[in-house]
Amino acid sequence: LQKGSSPVAPVHIVNEESADKTNLGFIHAFVAAISVIIVSELGDKTFFIAAIMAMRYNRLTVLAGAMLALGLMTCLSVLFGYATTVIPRVYTYYVSTALFAIFGIRMLREGLKMSPDEGQEELEEVQAEIKKKDEELQRTKLLNGPGDVESGPGTTIPQKKWLHFISPIFVQAFTLTFLAEWGDRSQLTTIVLAAREDPYGVAVGGTVGHCLCTGLAVIGGRMIAQKISVRTVTIIGGVVFLAFAFSALFISPDSGF
Repeated sequence: LQKGSSPVAPVHIVNEESADKTNLGFIHAFVAAISVIIVSELGDKTFFIAAIMAMRYNRLTVLAGAMLALGLMTCLSVLFGYATTVIPRVYTYYVSTALFAIFGIRMLREGLKMSPDEGQEELEEVQAEIKKKDEELQRTKLLNGPGDVESGPGTTIPQKKWLHFISPIFVQAFTLTFLAEWGDRSQLTTIVLAAREDPYGVAVGGTVGHCLCTGLAVIGGRMIAQKISVRTVTIIGGVVFLAFAFSALFISPDSGF
């Protein structure tokens, strides 16, 4: 009986070890993603878009449009990063580490060169962009008119229902955020993270990070946008990126996280 039962014990231990490894991988990826997104997004263009639009329009509509765009972008970025895992992990791990070091050095250099009121220029640029979109929306409304009176009251109810769920403001928040995020530093870092970390952890952490930043922008509006020092956030971001690159010296590529 003792001889027959001896092979069972190592299998149980291996299963526990692999489960612990998976949990650690998810937690490490989650923490990495959420911290990188926060330092990349605070004071970024997408942050200002959410802040300014929330001051003009319904906050929930702006938040829903922006979060749908950011959630979709995060999932796409994770898929792009996960696609690179067909390459041996040793290569992707050290390439991603080198990219983190480059991003970190660039952010530190940018932050040290910035003036304390650097974010105001980007804030004004976003304001001008949203104003332009508003003017286009008003022109479209004038061209289309108030509605077709001859069509009768029967068609007005479904139109109002559709506008309630997919309003022009929702579409504007979605498109502006999606286009601003495409090719942005946070998108690139999400791709890099997904290539070396647990993809589920990166997806959840990235989405939560975006939720926190966008929620803060929507609730606080211009007050937070004006008080945030883009210079300080950029310098902190550079330090965080370099810390991830430095940690690769102590973590093996095959460690599971």
